[in-house]
Amino acid sequence: MAETRTEALHRNAEGLDIQAPEAILVSLADAQIEAAKAVRNAIPAIAKAAEIIAGRLSGGGKLAYAAAGSSGLMALADALELPGTFGIRRDRIAILIAGGDEAFKTLAGGPEDDTEEAAVAVAKAGIGAGDCLIALSASGTTPYAVRAIEEAASRGAATIGIANNRDSALLRQAEIAILLETPPEVIAGSTRMGAGTAQKIALNMLSTLTAVHLGHVHDGYMVNLTADNIKLRDRAARIVAAISGRDRDEAARLLEKSGGAVKTAILLAAGADSADAAHKILEEAGQKLRPALSRLEHDPGKDHARTRK
Repeated sequence: MAETRTEALHRNAEGLDIQAPEAILVSLADAQIEAAKAVRNAIPAIAKAAEIIAGRLSGGGKLAYAAAGSSGLMALADALELPGTFGIRRDRIAILIAGGDEAFKTLAGGPEDDTEEAAVAVAKAGIGAGDCLIALSASGTTPYAVRAIEEAASRGAATIGIANNRDSALLRQAEIAILLETPPEVIAGSTRMGAGTAQKIALNMLSTLTAVHLGHVHDGYMVNLTADNIKLRDRAARIVAAISGRDRDEAARLLEKSGGAVKTAILLAAGADSADAAHKILEEAGQKLRPALSRLEHDPGKDHARTRK
């Protein structure tokens, strides 16, 4: 098997084990920064991928993540945060990790070769036409990830591949190929480091842009968050106050009236007659707050509260 970029020896690795601790850490930090920069070249592909994911989710489809090992942990972190951060329903997110639940205890290497498990996992998740699957693999050759993307494609799902080696099997199979061409790891083959960092950054960008397309972001605010603890309820009230121009107490009252829905509370502040009326306006505006506010602003029958857009 030919050596890939993710298995090559880093230029600063020679004598690493006998260097001073601070020197080792400098090499590790610099390598992380260099890996992060590699994501910039993938921006066009990430943009296309986000548009596809948003289209599938807005059409009622699911978003699935499939990966093994460290890439699986990157996928897991992104997937688990989507409901709380952007209000995407949990039943619309599927997480397929080689080894299943046991992976959270041992993260053994063997399951990443189990192609049958990958095919079964895609089928059990009900991934098909109208859905989208993201498969991740640093090498781009992990059998589990490659088989998952093949199975999803055969069932009519859109497919996105994220890998750190050029012209790898995963990228060739994917409808949208996101190449994160990170440099060799300081510890050769330890892709939880630079490659994993780049994957995490790319996933952050991908899911955030998807949320923007879905109308879950207004200015720099997460207006579709799930406020299920003290911190997030306070954040929700601060968001309503900042966008509507109301004070904190009034924002909290509007949130209570809206059932905790940030967008609805903002529309109530802007003059919507009721929570139901605000829901209808949002539906007509594709769940996007800015056009919903514009509809209220241009309704001549209303005396509006002053609202910053």
